Amino acid sequence: MRSGLKKLLIAAAFGICLAGSVRADLAGQIDAIVSSQKNVEFSIQIIEAGSGKTLYERNARRAFVPASNMKIVVSAAALKYLGADYEYKTKVGLRGDTLVVTGSGDPLLGDKTNDARYGRQAGWIFQDIAAALRRDRIAAIKDIVIDSGVFDDQRVHPNWRQQELNRWYACEVSGLNFNDNCIEVNAENNNGRVTVSIEPQTGYVQVINEVTAVPASAGTGPQAVGSYRTAEANRIGVFGKCKDRVGPFLVAIERPAAFFGFLLAESLAKAGISASGQIIERAAADSADVTPLAEYRTPMADCLNRCNKDSLGLAAESLLKTVAASSNPDKRGGSWSKGRDVIAKHLADLGVGSEEFFIDDGSGLSEQNRLSANAIATVLFDIYKSRNWQLYKRSLAVGGVDGTIARYFVEQKYKGKIIGKTGYISGVKSFSGLCSTDRGDYIFSILANKADSLGRDVINDIAKAIMDSL
Repeated sequence: MRSGLKKLLIAAAFGICLAGSVRADLAGQIDAIVSSQKNVEFSIQIIEAGSGKTLYERNARRAFVPASNMKIVVSAAALKYLGADYEYKTKVGLRGDTLVVTGSGDPLLGDKTNDARYGRQAGWIFQDIAAALRRDRIAAIKDIVIDSGVFDDQRVHPNWRQQELNRWYACEVSGLNFNDNCIEVNAENNNGRVTVSIEPQTGYVQVINEVTAVPASAGTGPQAVGSYRTAEANRIGVFGKCKDRVGPFLVAIERPAAFFGFLLAESLAKAGISASGQIIERAAADSADVTPLAEYRTPMADCLNRCNKDSLGLAAESLLKTVAASSNPDKRGGSWSKGRDVIAKHLADLGVGSEEFFIDDGSGLSEQNRLSANAIATVLFDIYKSRNWQLYKRSLAVGGVDGTIARYFVEQKYKGKIIGKTGYISGVKSFSGLCSTDRGDYIFSILANKADSLGRDVINDIAKAIMDSL
């Protein structure tokens, strides 16, 4: 009996020594990677997913600019407060001869990536509304009322860079969004004459064509086309050089709810249904006197996928404002301010110290955001232990397979075993997620600031070190 006990003690001691050796090897690899990056500051934490035990940390409780890793915190909080079964519901109905569209803040209405998953063609929703009107033998309507009041009317975050507001990732956030609140722009050189086209084709946006044709004789010379906003809303300048074809590239528009209403009116006219009144963006008042015509739903899972796997900023901002609206008595007026309070409460409830975070927006585009690696790892650990983990796990990008890390971790030993959320803005790179090894699952969070010269491969190497050492 004593011999058996002695063997158990020896085995336990060997296991402890082995674990200590493994952790030392991991720490040595990461320290070598970090020390090779001069002037770059890191906040890193690696924990066992099963126990929450910390295996490695560096400045883990110091608050850094997180870039798109902010989406992890926001999407996890949204899943907790709204629930896995939550659905965005865009409602269409009639009040007399007025067509009423009530938005829910759905970020994926008309989103091409999400529509492709369901085999839906561009403009499908307008065709469906027209078909619903025809079924009710309605050949004419007067006004189109768009109710976007589920969110407040602060559509542009004050801490986003002004010069980037026409970029897809800085699009406006509305209670009724459509087509990622963007248009697609193409430029084509036809025998020395450049034409600029947009999709969807609409009179809502005016394009000033300032693109110069580059002759074919110019060989392989550069061609590039960009855009800028003018003082007049939705009057967009397109400039640059075009030798054959450039595009499509996305340009963010202004007043997305009105954009939807305008496109709807144009589509109804093509379907032979006239709209003789105005497009009005305002609260629809009492919905009891609105006769339902159609309803369009987007599940939480779809929003999480576009938010995390593809890093769609509009999805993150809409989730934040939706959480805010749901906490208001009337379920309306979702704002960044209220959303920040709800997300901050979520972190505080998980035991994250107030010095470890500052919430400014949902997407991480604002440079005022602050998160520590410990804050992100704590959020991931909390959801890992929850019944929603499999749903949330599927929303993260998979190394070598899909999302923002499809082209990384393609080696067989890493492919499909590293999942996470990347982040990038000027001077910031981040990556947080989970590594699945033969020994178990490990949660990691890596934030790098002052990282202008830092290559993505450096952060990826830290994730690879987890796979190699544990």
